[in-house]
Amino acid sequence: MEDFDLEIAGQAPKYSTNVVVDDSRHKEKEEKSKPPEIVGPITIFRYADGLDITLMIFGTIAAVLNGVCLPLMSLVFGEMSDSFVSGCISEESLPSSVNCSQSQVPFEEQMTEFALYYVGIGVTALVFGYLQISFWVLAAARQTKKIRKTFFHAILGQELSWFDSSNSGELNTRLTEDINKINDGIGDKVAQLFQNMSTFTVGIVIGFVKGWKLTLVILSTSPLIVLSAAFCSKMIITLTSKELTAYAKAGAVAEEVLSSVRTVVAFGGQEKEINRYTSKLGEAKNLGIKKAIASKLSVGFLYLIINGCYGLGFWYGTTLILDENTGYSIGTVLAVFFCVTFSSYCLGTAAPHFETFSIARGAAFKVFKIIDQKPTIDSFSSDGHKLDHIKGTLEFNNVQFSYPSRPDVQVLKGLTLKIDCGQTVSLVGSSGCGKSTMVQLLQRFYDPQEGVITVDGHDIKSLNLRHYREFIGVVSQEPVLFGTTIRNNIRYGREDVTDEEIENAAKEANAYDFIMEFPDKFNTLVGERGAQMSGGQKQRIAIARALVRNPKILLLDEATSALDTESESVVQAALEKASKGRTTLVIAHRLSTIRTANVIVVVAGGAVAEVGTHTELMEKRGLYYSLATAQSIKTEDHEESTETITLKDQEEVFPINGLISKRASIKHVPQKEAEEEAAPEEAHLPKVSFLKIFRLNKPEWPFIALGTLAAVISGACHPIFSIIFAKIVTIFSIKDDPERIQHEANIFSITFAVIGGVCFIAWFLQGFLYGRSGEILTMRLRHMAFKAMLRQEISWFDDKKNNTGALTTRLATEAAQIQTATGTRLGVIAQNISSMGLSVIISFIYGWEMTLLILVMAPVLAVTGMLETSALTGFANRDKKELQQAGKVATEAVENIKTVASLTRESTFEQMYEENLQKPYRNAQKKAQIYGSCYAFSQAFMYFTYAASFRFGAYLITVGRMTPEGVFTVFSAITYGAMALGETLTFAPEYAKAKSGAAHLFALFERTPAIDSYSQEGEKPATFKGGLEFREVSFTYSSRPDVPILQGLSLQIERGQTMAFVGSSGCGKSTSVQLLQRFYDPLTGQVKYNTRVGDKGTQLSGGQKQRIAIARALLRQPKILLLDEATSALDNESEKVVQQALDQARKGRTCIVIAHRLSTVQNADVIVVINNGKIIEQGTHQQLMAKREAYFNLVNAQTQL
Repeated sequence: MEDFDLEIAGQAPKYSTNVVVDDSRHKEKEEKSKPPEIVGPITIFRYADGLDITLMIFGTIAAVLNGVCLPLMSLVFGEMSDSFVSGCISEESLPSSVNCSQSQVPFEEQMTEFALYYVGIGVTALVFGYLQISFWVLAAARQTKKIRKTFFHAILGQELSWFDSSNSGELNTRLTEDINKINDGIGDKVAQLFQNMSTFTVGIVIGFVKGWKLTLVILSTSPLIVLSAAFCSKMIITLTSKELTAYAKAGAVAEEVLSSVRTVVAFGGQEKEINRYTSKLGEAKNLGIKKAIASKLSVGFLYLIINGCYGLGFWYGTTLILDENTGYSIGTVLAVFFCVTFSSYCLGTAAPHFETFSIARGAAFKVFKIIDQKPTIDSFSSDGHKLDHIKGTLEFNNVQFSYPSRPDVQVLKGLTLKIDCGQTVSLVGSSGCGKSTMVQLLQRFYDPQEGVITVDGHDIKSLNLRHYREFIGVVSQEPVLFGTTIRNNIRYGREDVTDEEIENAAKEANAYDFIMEFPDKFNTLVGERGAQMSGGQKQRIAIARALVRNPKILLLDEATSALDTESESVVQAALEKASKGRTTLVIAHRLSTIRTANVIVVVAGGAVAEVGTHTELMEKRGLYYSLATAQSIKTEDHEESTETITLKDQEEVFPINGLISKRASIKHVPQKEAEEEAAPEEAHLPKVSFLKIFRLNKPEWPFIALGTLAAVISGACHPIFSIIFAKIVTIFSIKDDPERIQHEANIFSITFAVIGGVCFIAWFLQGFLYGRSGEILTMRLRHMAFKAMLRQEISWFDDKKNNTGALTTRLATEAAQIQTATGTRLGVIAQNISSMGLSVIISFIYGWEMTLLILVMAPVLAVTGMLETSALTGFANRDKKELQQAGKVATEAVENIKTVASLTRESTFEQMYEENLQKPYRNAQKKAQIYGSCYAFSQAFMYFTYAASFRFGAYLITVGRMTPEGVFTVFSAITYGAMALGETLTFAPEYAKAKSGAAHLFALFERTPAIDSYSQEGEKPATFKGGLEFREVSFTYSSRPDVPILQGLSLQIERGQTMAFVGSSGCGKSTSVQLLQRFYDPLTGQVKYNTRVGDKGTQLSGGQKQRIAIARALLRQPKILLLDEATSALDNESEKVVQQALDQARKGRTCIVIAHRLSTVQNADVIVVINNGKIIEQGTHQQLMAKREAYFNLVNAQTQL
């Protein structure tokens, strides 16, 4: 298929690979030099009311009290260790011969007392842990809801000039992501920050009180921990930011390509685009590997420092114990050591919480800045005069205006014009002369820099804005529909409208008939941005919406531009009828639509050039005359088509063509619909085993094997540490042999340092080896997925499950989900299995009974951890899903702010947005309780475990079944092992996600498209003549199989012949061209050809984009040229030039032309009139005119003179 020689210049070129990035590096440097923009630590809570403040105060008190529990436990542990060591004196230090009989009763009583202390601390942690989390989460949810509402209100209240310089995508990011960051930063993270700071402070105080010398020695290592954590954290954040930017660039390429897939396929550009996408992924892959190394290095360095600290602490502690003047015991050393190390650790743990809080303050700065920005034109303002009624006399008096975003370009230069009430006044002039600007100034979207605009003698600045806009009905050249039903779209015109009035408005707008043909009639969903409707249908719904307002002033800005000739004449009659008794301002290029106007005003160079009726201006032979004659006998044209390239024949093509307007290029995925659709398919997904995923990593298996070895070694470190720790604690039961104690303590201290070194190397190797294999796999999967997507037939993209947003999301998430199960997580699992396995073996050797007790309790900890994780994940997913709905409402309002403002429906959207915030808020209330309970229980259960374990251990010692060394070994090894097991089990949801992501990806990889553009099969003729034939072709789109498009179409096109397809919207003209390019295959019949075929430049006007597309088509020197509305976006002057070029280009080629503007096809060799998928007439222009049938009627409807 790729060797065919066919070309297309479509009506909406929208795909460009030349992305220019201006001096971004210079801007980055400038941004770096600026001081950080953050709000104050108190200001961020400015939306807290009395209840919120109360919750936060009590939450803080609870966090501080919960923070005291850990140092208290260290204190109890120290005292208990003394009892163990002094209560049981070792003979010859042999584990088997222990004598605890001397003080048996006091020893057991002491152990019971210590157990009760642990239980008491546990209950404290349970109560205050719950209060701190639930109170702060609840307070954050309440404030976040208020911020979201206030921020959305502030955005809707901004003037239009502010939106001109603000990116709507960025505003939506602020509305979702930035406020999510605020929510993260002012919730449980603050509580945990206070808890950590409390632990740190109390721990240091206890350390200094119990033993200041040892405290100072241990603290000397703390700066290393803090500095390394801070440095690594900064490095990881920087790399993450760069990685996300790189992925965003790759995502932008994917979005651009997938949204213009027809053009890519038509030009055979798949390979080029795959390479472009992969090159962007390469950058992200390298950054991902660096991030994995940095992440593991930081952990490794932490283990190195902590183990070194153990070595130093116990070496110096032993020295202090053996010096009888100091009064130190092993209990003192342990209490001081754990208090201080826990404090340092908590300081490190507090850093990310503090960072989250700082990120929230940064996000709040931008959000609050927009909230505090007071617009000069405030649509929510209650100020201004409210007129009871208006007649509709309009006057522009010496109006001068330039857009705030382009202050150096003056659009209106002293424009003066008076329009009497009830008059229909038409504004004509070339593109960019200021006609649409006048309409926008009338609606007070902007204020003129000089001059005055009055309504009935009142300066519109003195009127109440919302009340004034209620008198105005607008139908613009870009008809914006919202993603709801036709009925609701018309109801946006007036809120209190009845169903009967809606139907009458639809009849007046010639929309009633096509609406009633839909199965759901007025309850038919129009799709995102009205994408399920053709251009003509959208325009008629927009007209009905304007008419239902019963406005005093009607503004028609190219109101019939998207209609075919038949619809236009009916709608034009409806509009003329609707404009009676109203002041109507009409803008049109198509002069046939305005010749009946009371007054025609010709605007040129930002001022009024001519005024008069059609006849008067024709007699003047001035500007109007030249515009009229340029359109000669049978033309139709477009208004300032910088924005709109009409859908025309796309009625049957469905939403994916993206030909609506350049602003539609900011895609928003109706995620909910996509998800609902996707659900039933889950059952048909292939079963994907872990091995199948693992095979994709085959080239990296050596890296994975070495990484697993490193993980097993680092997993073995803690069980070995447990043995050494128990030995160093119990050597103090040796009496009267200080040299031996010092010697053994020195060996054990050095062993700690060695364990730290081994950990450091093992973690580094894990980071490098797993990071590399994981990132390569992610890149490979994304590349394969993108390639597989571009291989699919066009009808696959017609399915709304496969819209651009859904596919780009899949590219971003599914590969990443698989990486979570196969990359560094694999290392953590191997490490934890190694740790748990070795811990259990060692523990059973040292004391099987106590091991069994702890093993029974361990699953409770693991399950609590899993519950907490799954609850949080569940809430996060639910919030994401429900906030997407709110985001959809916000996006729709922000992207179409002009329509929302002109309809004065800001409050409606606010209300809808608020309703969509209720569910996430209710979720947050539940989350506060569940998360608080789980967090408190997992904290408290640790203390209960201590109580049970040591009390049972004491009993086993007294009955001679265990030694103190055994108790410490078993407890240290098995509790850490249980934590490792718990961590491993928390990966279960990740693994489930990875399997789900893999199932979707493999389903995509294994799907064989009906029309495979990568296939090498089929004939490859050496030469092409260009003869084409449609033989009995019938066709329906798979997305709407019940709507027949072509019905037995037969047609032969000779080599070198120019054939024009004409007919009303939806008759099948563009479908024929798409079958020719083999985007689809016919249901029955054949398309015989020897051919091959076939854009997103948002900075170009419609005319500029069209000319570039035509140039691109001609550069290929094709044998077959397809011109689908190729000059529709050009004004009259440009059209003449381009039409001549096209006439020249057609020579010697087979050419198919699709056009509504019949002046462009009158010189075709054959004109074919299509209706309902069948040919009803064919012949030359003269032959068809002589027949005086369908073609003759179409021409007549367009005739002006």
